[in-house]
Amino acid sequence: MTREPLPDAGPPVRAADLRLAGEWLARHDLADTHPTPLLTSRLAVRRRARLATYVILAALIIVSALAATSAFGGLQPHRPLPLLALTASVAGLLLAQSLLDRWVRRVDQRAGATLSRRAAHPIQPGWRTVLGRPYAVFAVATSAGAMVLAASALAVPEPTVRQLAVVVLIGLLGATAITALQLRHLLSFPVVAEDEESLTADVIMRVEDARELTTPNVQWSLPVVLFGTAPGWWNAAAFAYLVLSLAACVALHARTPSCATVAQRAMSVR
Repeated sequence: MTREPLPDAGPPVRAADLRLAGEWLARHDLADTHPTPLLTSRLAVRRRARLATYVILAALIIVSALAATSAFGGLQPHRPLPLLALTASVAGLLLAQSLLDRWVRRVDQRAGATLSRRAAHPIQPGWRTVLGRPYAVFAVATSAGAMVLAASALAVPEPTVRQLAVVVLIGLLGATAITALQLRHLLSFPVVAEDEESLTADVIMRVEDARELTTPNVQWSLPVVLFGTAPGWWNAAAFAYLVLSLAACVALHARTPSCATVAQRAMSVR
C-alpha cells in the first residue's frame, strides 16, 4: 500500500531527485513505496558521492599512466620523482575519499536528527549481508591476482619494465585502500530509517554499493600499462587474468540473488 511521506522526514527536495528516487524504488521491487524526502535526499547524496568516487578512481588511473609515461619516456630507472609524485597523489586521493565518506555520514546524521521516530527494530547489517561471501572472495581474488601479476614483472631484467611494475603496484595498492575505506564506511555507518520501507531501502543501498565496489575496474585497467613492454609470457598471463576475472564477474552477477532479495531476507530474520 502506498504510504505518504511524513511531514518531519526532512527538508524539501528537488523534483528531479524525487523522480529518480521513485525510479530507484521501482527497480528494487518497492514500487508501492512512496519516496519520502529522507530517502530522496539520501539517494541524491549517494549518487553524487558515487560520481565523486568515479572521479577519484579515474584520477588514480590517469596519475599512474602519467607516472608510467615518465618512466617510459627516458627517465633514469633510479630517479624517484615519478614514483614520489604517484605516492603523494595516492595519499591525496585516499584523503579525498575519506572526506567524501565523512560528508555522506554527516548528511545521514542530519537526516536522522530530523526524524521523530525510527524503525521499530533497526538492524546493523554485517559483511555477510552487505557484501556476501562470493563477492568477498571475488574482490580478494581479483585484487591479489592483479598485484601478483604486477609483482611478477619485477623479475624482468629490463629496468623500464621494473619501474612500470612499481608504478602499477602503487596504483593497485591505492585502489585497494580506497575500496577498503568505502567498505568500512558501508559497514560502520548507522542505519537511518523512519519505517519498515526505508529500513529495507537502507539495506538495499548498502548491498548495491558493496557489489559495485567489487567490480575491479582499476585492477583491469592498470596492468594494461605494461602491455607492449613486458615479455610475451607476462602479456599472456595478463590476458588470461582479464578474461577469467571478467567471466567470473559476469557469472557472479548472474547467479547471486538481487539486492532487493538480499535485503528482504535480512529483514525477515532480524
